[in-house]
Amino acid sequence: MNRVRAIFSVLACTSLLALAACGGEEAAPTGGASPSATVASATSAASTAAPPTADAADVVSDKQLCESAKQASDKMKEDLVAAVSSGSEPSPALFQKILSGLQNEVTRVAATGATDSKVAAALEEFGAEAGKAANATDPATAADNPGFEKAGAALSTACKSAGVNVNF
Repeated sequence: MNRVRAIFSVLACTSLLALAACGGEEAAPTGGASPSATVASATSAASTAAPPTADAADVVSDKQLCESAKQASDKMKEDLVAAVSSGSEPSPALFQKILSGLQNEVTRVAATGATDSKVAAALEEFGAEAGKAANATDPATAADNPGFEKAGAALSTACKSAGVNVNF
């Protein structure tokens, strides 16, 4: 496996995550709370659990979804760069951890959107693709597939429609 290609694939995936969080209808800004994007290994039970749904009063705009996804993507990119910069070769476990964290955060962000939101739907699809890659034997190679790229492009497009430019 070409490690440089794998690293770029993971970076592309995290970029897509950021894009997914920034599309949709405009809403009145809230207190500006930004979600924490921790990169933690997800257990198989956590990755298969249904995401919580937002109450009507708690639904955020597509633009806010995209902004949250962008923040999560930026955090995960920082974590990947830090791991690669450490001097050791990135392991499949590292990519699994990053992709699982991406899946969990995207799914969490999507759950805060409206049920008819194109951005939330794109976030869910992107999260599903990240989860598939995370659960593969070689997560970095699994992330380099047309389905993942398509989900990222759809998320980027949805966020652009919401006024947020992100590239997943």
